[in-house]
Amino acid sequence: MDKYLVLFTFIGAALALVFAVLTARKVLRFSEGTDLMKKISASIRQGANAYLKRQYKIVFIFFGVMFVILGVMAIAGFLTPYVPFAFLTGGFFSALSGFVGMKIATYSNARTANACREGLNRGLRVAFSAGSVMGFTVVGLGLLDISIWFFLLKFVFHLEPQDITSAMLTFGMGASSMALFARVGGGIFTKAADVGADLVGKVEAGIPEDDPRNPAVIADNVGDNVGDVAGMGADLYESYVGSVISASALGVTAFHNINAMALPMLLAAIGVICSIFGTFLVKTKEGASQKQLLSALSRGTNFSAIIIAIVAFPAVYFVLGKENWTIYFAILAGLVSGVLIGQSTEYFTSDSYKPTRNLAATSETGTATIIIGGLSVGMLSTLMPIIIVAVCVLVAYFVSGGAQSSSMGLYGIALAAVGMLSTLGITLATDAYGPVADNAGGIAEMAGLDKKVRERTDALDSLGNTTAATGKGFAIGSAALTALALMASYIDKVSSIEGGAEKIANLNITNPTVLIGLFIGACLPFVFAALTMNSVGRAAQSVVKEVRRQFKEIAGLMEGKAEADYASCVDLCTKASLREMIMPTVVAVVVPIVVGLILGCSGVVGMLAGATASGFLMAIFMSNSGGAWDNAKKYIESGVHGGKGSDCHKAAVVGDTVGDPFKDTSGPAINILIKLLSMVSIVFAALVINFSIL
Repeated sequence: MDKYLVLFTFIGAALALVFAVLTARKVLRFSEGTDLMKKISASIRQGANAYLKRQYKIVFIFFGVMFVILGVMAIAGFLTPYVPFAFLTGGFFSALSGFVGMKIATYSNARTANACREGLNRGLRVAFSAGSVMGFTVVGLGLLDISIWFFLLKFVFHLEPQDITSAMLTFGMGASSMALFARVGGGIFTKAADVGADLVGKVEAGIPEDDPRNPAVIADNVGDNVGDVAGMGADLYESYVGSVISASALGVTAFHNINAMALPMLLAAIGVICSIFGTFLVKTKEGASQKQLLSALSRGTNFSAIIIAIVAFPAVYFVLGKENWTIYFAILAGLVSGVLIGQSTEYFTSDSYKPTRNLAATSETGTATIIIGGLSVGMLSTLMPIIIVAVCVLVAYFVSGGAQSSSMGLYGIALAAVGMLSTLGITLATDAYGPVADNAGGIAEMAGLDKKVRERTDALDSLGNTTAATGKGFAIGSAALTALALMASYIDKVSSIEGGAEKIANLNITNPTVLIGLFIGACLPFVFAALTMNSVGRAAQSVVKEVRRQFKEIAGLMEGKAEADYASCVDLCTKASLREMIMPTVVAVVVPIVVGLILGCSGVVGMLAGATASGFLMAIFMSNSGGAWDNAKKYIESGVHGGKGSDCHKAAVVGDTVGDPFKDTSGPAINILIKLLSMVSIVFAALVINFSIL
């Protein structure tokens, strides 16, 4: 049966990629609009391409160094010889996912703006189709990478299941490393440009958002693509493959057969088919409210979730046998948890609900109160996801037989993460469409299109902020479940190495090495967030100074008689983001190795537990605070509390600039951090066992 399961996984990958190609061709058939719209879109595309080209040069050096290190470890006998190559393919496909998404987004922005000239539904369809290209490229490439490696390692090199999962976990490490570079680098770029453009343009100069007189406006639009599209694509690629691989690894431990290892791949392939059907249900009507727009997207995602909930039962029944059918409820728990986390995120970040509307009202008493309110909303929003994930973990553990075998219970938890991300194709489509709509609004403003067009793009953009927050909620929730599974995989890995079992014999919280590791791990997300927030701040300062300089020195710029120097701001953001992205990534790779060499394997387990707990909370808090601030600003811009240009609006803009690095740089990157820590720990486990001090 295992050959047929691999074949079905490969077919799922092929279907996803074919659907992405066909959808891309459909999008490209739409008109880009006027010559000015084409020119603006081309400038954004050129800036995004230039940034990624320079970023990939730096990433190439990092992957070259890591390939040599892993190669030396393989020669020394600490790793199988396939590991270095798996690491490279994971990074390559992660980068490719982001690159393809960025390409289609930069070709779709003007087309979305032009489609909004005809109607809201047409604009939604173009932007959502562009997001679908991204979503199905990510799942297609993820399944392709998994199925090819599984086939080679099982049927060509004839490795044992334990060695197969060991090698495949390494390409998860490659994907996570690339995702961290993409998320952090792209996030710094986009938020530096966004903060610089807003603070000087909207607050100081009092000109509209995306006004062509603002020198940072093109950099802001470029940033939407390199951060919110390319970075997000690489991020969710690693979330997707990480959940599948960790579940496969635990399936080997729990059942000692290849079917349990292949089941997560089968579920992911089924999810592709269900997601394709769901995309055809996304449509709306002219003048739709935010609730109606949300319903239009939810219709597609909920339909996909219901179909996979039905189909997953026979998949479990026939692959694992009728004696293990209750494991189906672990998958169902993950699906339901994903939907509930999405609804919780929607409640706290959408301006259709009280939290964001109340936050907008706090702007009436100034900047300080809206910042206080945003922090409060983000902190409170952590409660429901924690409860949802806790219930999911309990249900998944016990329905999978955790009371009889902890390994089976942990396998159930890992399958819950797969269930949560099984419909990623359409979930990511609803997320990725947001930056396209945001760019479309900028192009509509700069090209001087009718105000009705900007109203339509703003409606789509506001919805995009909510769906982006929802997508981050999915990624963060699945990251917590996957991190738990990877922690269990780490313990299994250590136990399987000679001399490793005694290294983790005492994982009691009273063990000093475990306790110290716990504190270090809990601290890591805070240090990581501080590094990335400071990076955005420093990069934004350089943009603010450049925008002020141009407003002051370019004669006729403010009167609209001269053109801003957009290229200088794009170049500033590029240099700053590439310089600043290195340290956070190095921290994520180096710290687990250093902790392991000093505190030993038990210290690493403590570190992983601490990082997972605090990182999960920190990521939700930052993502939801940022989303609420952004939508509170847009809610005011719709005409309430004085509307655009009012004191309330200026206070909301400042709140939004604080929230920008929260939701688009630090917050979403933390979920990559907690998984990368686990994967690095697994890969370097043999080194730690042989050379640790304690």
